[in-house]
Amino acid sequence: MSQRQLAYVFDLNKCIGCHTCTMACKQLWTNRKGREYMYWNNVETRPGMGYPKNWEQKGGGFKDGVVRTDGKIPPMADYGGVWEYNTAEVLMKGKGDQVVPHEKPTYGPNWDEDEGQGQFPNNHYFYMPRICNHCSNPACLAACPRKAIYKREEDGLVVVDQERCRGYRYCVKACPYGKVYFNLQTGKSEKCIGCYPRVEKGEAPACVKQCTGRIRFWGYRDDKDGPVYKLVDQWKVALPLHAEYGTEPNVFYVPPMNVTPPPFEEDGRLKDEPRIPLADIEALFGPRTKEALATLGREMQKRREAKPSELTDILIGYTNKDRYGI
Repeated sequence: MSQRQLAYVFDLNKCIGCHTCTMACKQLWTNRKGREYMYWNNVETRPGMGYPKNWEQKGGGFKDGVVRTDGKIPPMADYGGVWEYNTAEVLMKGKGDQVVPHEKPTYGPNWDEDEGQGQFPNNHYFYMPRICNHCSNPACLAACPRKAIYKREEDGLVVVDQERCRGYRYCVKACPYGKVYFNLQTGKSEKCIGCYPRVEKGEAPACVKQCTGRIRFWGYRDDKDGPVYKLVDQWKVALPLHAEYGTEPNVFYVPPMNVTPPPFEEDGRLKDEPRIPLADIEALFGPRTKEALATLGREMQKRREAKPSELTDILIGYTNKDRYGI
């Protein structure tokens, strides 16, 4: 058991899909040495297939929160691999006038970006960033026969001991979120480490610090003065992703407000229903979604009436300190 638990809240109403978080993580941790195909942080368009492809159908996690179940190891085609381009031929040897991949890609991160569902003018989508959930009941940890995966006592971050790992990939099967990767060069499993070298120096994780839209809140679950506690436990507007997997994730999401703009009737009038079907959002964040959206709506209405609202002040995140205390 960890003494404390670091956690994240992502406000999906503010994510603009700029991928700055992804690039911050990629440049810091996964741009070399067998990690090129890894995206410890990625931003998915929902509805969409995600990364790896159709990760919600891979299985894993715990049945009824108790019995661990194995999922499938995604084939490299579901990640898209690493695309090789004819850069040297075109730029260095003058062979051709267009830089293109050597082989036509069939999938990759952001493959279906901005597609969503529906037809104009009633199409819809939203962005959903994903990282390792640093679960309180991690399936990857439970699956490892080498005890190479552990939760750090001081902050609850889930990490892989590279010395103990033998590359059996049971952890890859077990994680229902598809957030444990296998390094083909080293023969070991790797995953998001919560930027613990930064955390130990008092810095926020790179994806949090670099977030252009200021959607990311970060801190300890038991810090009652911090934004994570207030959004998750006090206001109850931040919800876990697929809590039914039984891993007790520590990444929480403020669900997207799906009422503006509403869809159109055929005669151009506005329908009295949300643009994004509530069932689609509940499939991600569970039955408390409707309650969370109602709370968000009430507090936003207060601001429109020029009344104070602690919740909207928190969600605006005026300064870095407001979002993660540093």
